[in-house]
Amino acid sequence: MPESVVASKPVLHVCVTCRAGTEKLDGVPVPGQVLHDRLVALLEEAGAGDAPVQLLPVECLAVCNDGCSAAIAMPDKWTYLLGRLTPDMAADLLTFAGSYATSKTGTVMPSRRPASLASMILGRVPPAPDHSRVEQAA
Repeated sequence: MPESVVASKPVLHVCVTCRAGTEKLDGVPVPGQVLHDRLVALLEEAGAGDAPVQLLPVECLAVCNDGCSAAIAMPDKWTYLLGRLTPDMAADLLTFAGSYATSKTGTVMPSRRPASLASMILGRVPPAPDHSRVEQAA
């Protein structure tokens, strides 16, 4: 994939070790991995050029008691941490990612989110400052 295409898409980090708050899974697949695998399948169906995000697995987002988790980030936009996700929300997560990608700041108002993601935002982090602008202003 050309670098400019990757750079223009948000990165969706999905915790593949997330157990959705359970101690023992007793042979049940890891919910975070299941969510990631469903996202991979949906992105493959859509085709690489039509994917709204670059999907990257991560081993822990440190929100273990809040179900499956993911974080979405893009340069010059707010980063969002989402939790209480289930594998059944994979398609809605990609819809959210598309809205995030087209938002100037990354803000996706609750009324513009899929209903299943209305209360899944655990936190947000402001964009990293452009240090060249900060130094010039000083």
